Amino acid sequence: MVGEHVRLATFNVHRFFDTVCDSGMCGPNDYEVLPTADQFAQQADQIAAAIRGLDADMVALEEVETKACLDALLARLGDVMPYGVLGEIGGTASVDVAVVSRRPLAAVRLHRADNPLTLSNGTTALFSRELLEVQISTELGKDVVLFAAHFRSKVNDDPARRLAEAQTASRIVNERAAQSPDALVVLGGDLNDTPASPPLNALVVDGGLVRVADDLPAAAQATYTYQGYGQAIDHLLLAPSTSVVRVPRSSKVWRDGNGWGGSDHAALSSDFLLPY
Repeated sequence: MVGEHVRLATFNVHRFFDTVCDSGMCGPNDYEVLPTADQFAQQADQIAAAIRGLDADMVALEEVETKACLDALLARLGDVMPYGVLGEIGGTASVDVAVVSRRPLAAVRLHRADNPLTLSNGTTALFSRELLEVQISTELGKDVVLFAAHFRSKVNDDPARRLAEAQTASRIVNERAAQSPDALVVLGGDLNDTPASPPLNALVVDGGLVRVADDLPAAAQATYTYQGYGQAIDHLLLAPSTSVVRVPRSSKVWRDGNGWGGSDHAALSSDFLLPY
């Protein structure tokens, strides 16, 4: 089949903080890290090299603190991936989602404020981080939409919130796919849960999205190591479309040791074909 080839990826870069202590608590045992200028530059170099190595058209990033962090990456990626946007939620020392792209951003949409979550007990909450939607157009004018997400961590776990995040994200992604039936629409990010968990079932079984890493052997799907065991918690999920073809066996988990590019997470990429 002839068409335009697109590679999408997701990468949790792991606590990329800038050189300003926003919380006032940046000691060795505090949450916010305060790197020196040299340390910040070294981490930016390492992350940018890791992103470059993915050779992707768009990458969803997680755990980027501020626009200064994103700008540092874009400055290092300018020859291959000069466009990007941060999904900043405005919290002190928040580590946010972002998207970087080879091509100009045709549209950016934020969904956190306008889509409150309804938990199983009837209470409401917000997405833990922004649900960031970024649209580009390919060289031949095909639309590609990447949603960047980072669901609730299992530290001080709140599984009801993570399930509600998945349910709401599923609705939003499917609505976008219905509005743009010829587009490549993908949800990517650190979803903090594994295949067959309630959140992933909400996306795949109830929501009809396709977890693209299912073309890898189960043992090769892990993107994070917890207590010595590999877990697949970083995902790319495709909204089904008659206009998009998955490239068979193209999914890849990128790692150099336990993670990728200095992170404790591996990156994940997959390839798609948009027929002429």
